[in-house]
Amino acid sequence: MKYYDKEQIAQAREMDLLTYLQRYEPDELIHDGGNSYHTRSHDSLKISNGLWCWWSRGLGGRTALDYLTQIRGLDFIEAVGLILRDSPFSFPEQSRSPPVMAAPKALVLPERNDNNRRVFAYLCSRGIDPEIINHCIKHGQIYEEREHHNAVFVGFDGDQPRCVSMRSTLSDSTFLRDTEGSDKRFSFSFTASDNNGALVVTEGAIDLLSYLTLIKQNRHNWRTVNGVSLVGVYKPREDNPIVPAALAQYLKDHPQIRRIALCLDSDVAGREAAQGIITALPELEVTYRPPANGKDYNDMLREAKGVKNNIRMRGENVR
Repeated sequence: MKYYDKEQIAQAREMDLLTYLQRYEPDELIHDGGNSYHTRSHDSLKISNGLWCWWSRGLGGRTALDYLTQIRGLDFIEAVGLILRDSPFSFPEQSRSPPVMAAPKALVLPERNDNNRRVFAYLCSRGIDPEIINHCIKHGQIYEEREHHNAVFVGFDGDQPRCVSMRSTLSDSTFLRDTEGSDKRFSFSFTASDNNGALVVTEGAIDLLSYLTLIKQNRHNWRTVNGVSLVGVYKPREDNPIVPAALAQYLKDHPQIRRIALCLDSDVAGREAAQGIITALPELEVTYRPPANGKDYNDMLREAKGVKNNIRMRGENVR
């Protein structure tokens, strides 16, 4: 069996997936726009900001080594050899032509329902304050999708919708996805009524709405909160921490921000993501503020308000 020493293995671990594919398998890359790609073999395997995630399988990572072992099914030694170009095991010879540059996909906005009653009831069942829900509906940030009555959360670039996420309003459904053409740099967010320099970061839209509700519940003005939700978090690489795309874009668009509260989940992923962001932004005052109770801020809100169960809409089937 081929043997590689620690230095060679460390060298193989250094290569991220985008670099590997650009160097050795450029025809496998499809450019989605900006710094985002997907692979020709798996169109739901996305590569962005130094990370890759195969959304349909719930797999993700950073390195080419992770990709080759988890997705391609190579054993560890074969994968190291392939990265180092020191293995008889190889894929069909790739051309050295540049990656295919696909035209950016247009954002597809789900068709609106005639009213937002189910979404309003669903969010209320999660403990979200009705005033905050109505504010979001009025400004087009939340609405009810017609076909399945999903809750739709919209992120904007100025007045232009750029990122759309949907989630089921059924208590026993786990349906959650971004619509085609969504740009995750512009995820669901709030901008304060004043020009203050503080920002709250959460993992999802409902966590951000929960944070705002807790602010109001404590008799503070929720309209003075800057907030941005991330589309998931990843474990960062210790020697190369990365600022999530949505946070990086928000900081670019709001250069007055100097203080950041990372209200991420109180699990391993949340803690590790928070530490990576803190390391990546040494010039700012960044703190990790996990929920005092429960896994996330919606758990914390629901406990504070004594909300036990989500409601289930009658006449609907779980998808």
